[in-house]
Amino acid sequence: MRQPSQGPQQIPVVVLAGFLGSGKTTLLNHLLHRSGGTRIGAIVNDFGAIEIDALAVAGALGDSTVSLGNGCLCCAVDSSELDAYLERLARPDAGIDVIVIEASGLAEPQELVRMLLASEHPGIVYGGLVEVVDAAEFDATRARHPEIDRHLALADLVVVNKLDRAADAERVLGTVRGLTDHAAVVPATYGRIDPGFLFDCRPSEERVGQLSFDDLHDRDRDGGDHGGHLHTRYDSLSFASDVPLDPRRVIGFLDGRPDGLYRIKGYVDFGAYDTVNRYAVHAVGPFLRFYPEPWPGDEARRTQLVLIGSGIDAAALEKDLRACTSDAPHTADEHGMWGVLRYVREPEEAG
Repeated sequence: MRQPSQGPQQIPVVVLAGFLGSGKTTLLNHLLHRSGGTRIGAIVNDFGAIEIDALAVAGALGDSTVSLGNGCLCCAVDSSELDAYLERLARPDAGIDVIVIEASGLAEPQELVRMLLASEHPGIVYGGLVEVVDAAEFDATRARHPEIDRHLALADLVVVNKLDRAADAERVLGTVRGLTDHAAVVPATYGRIDPGFLFDCRPSEERVGQLSFDDLHDRDRDGGDHGGHLHTRYDSLSFASDVPLDPRRVIGFLDGRPDGLYRIKGYVDFGAYDTVNRYAVHAVGPFLRFYPEPWPGDEARRTQLVLIGSGIDAAALEKDLRACTSDAPHTADEHGMWGVLRYVREPEEAG
């Protein structure tokens, strides 16, 4: 069976949406501050001046690109220019790890998501739609803009912001959860969420090409520098197996992944179904893609996955993943990998 070749390293592109005043810029500044060694490219899709005072950026951002001292990159663009700016940010010499698009408060997030999913740029991959909600103004905003229900249904992650100012925070959270379609719902104040929801924070300025499972596990244990705060809490599971996984069972697990499970990333060993390649997996919300790549000659063959979400049952997920393992001797049939290969981007698709 022909196996697709590995494509270039892809940069996740996250869409950050929400109505005017919900706290998108505050959340973006928070992510920039806590990015560690991660280099963030930020595309601000808005009109007029935006001042990122926490990063000491003076003046307004026009149509130009501003390079900041900490390696972040911000652009003020119209959405029609999206492809051109993605090309600029995704070029290898820019050294960007993740791109965050802060949509206008009046933008249609579905259109931005559609553009990203339709993009043929080989250097990017969809990183999810994050919808920010102002808990204090939720009822009034929903009355003025009933389309918020549709936006929430599209979201992969919902940040319910300004909970400290909401008169009935639990009711708002419950309403939001009822309007989402399997999205992770994260409560927050001042836009403070753990960046681990959205991207892998580098432990240093050193460029690390792959996810560090130990670093992410350590971050989950100690809670970072806001440990124990409601606004930064998330759940994660680190899964490893020396026994290969059955591809049909893996697809069944992924098709039935629970509400609140926002991200899955890592490597899968399918054993006899493909003895040449391991399969990098990238899932955010309902989006899923596999990337086959040759096994490193000096590395033990094993599955390593990190799952991140809000309100997930880690023990149940661990049990379900263990049920995907199969060490029974068999001759792999060519149909076994069909479910996985449906989510592989072929080289011709990458342009």
